[in-house]
Amino acid sequence: MESKGQVTYIAHDGTRHTIELAEGESLMIGAVSNAVAGIDGDCGGCAACGTCHIHVHPDWLAAVGPASATEREMLQFADGAGDDSRLACQIRMRRELDGIVVLLPESQH
Repeated sequence: MESKGQVTYIAHDGTRHTIELAEGESLMIGAVSNAVAGIDGDCGGCAACGTCHIHVHPDWLAAVGPASATEREMLQFADGAGDDSRLACQIRMRRELDGIVVLLPESQH
């Protein structure tokens, strides 16, 4: 049986979208597949566009871990990027992330 985890995307206006995501799938794929507004994933998930910029809720930062050098470079171009910023395409669901909460930047609405 395929393992799944839950992710909640919170839009800037407070709208919440909670979905089930298969282990190994990216948070970007989950958002795009479930029509979560504000996550486009224009590059298809290769950290080359920044259209899946998210802010990881503070409670989940340690579990998610740091961004790669490539991801950090792309985030330099994201409006409103901060220490909690990640690209949703670079975070894959795993058991430790079941229940993760991420926030969508105002600029992506």
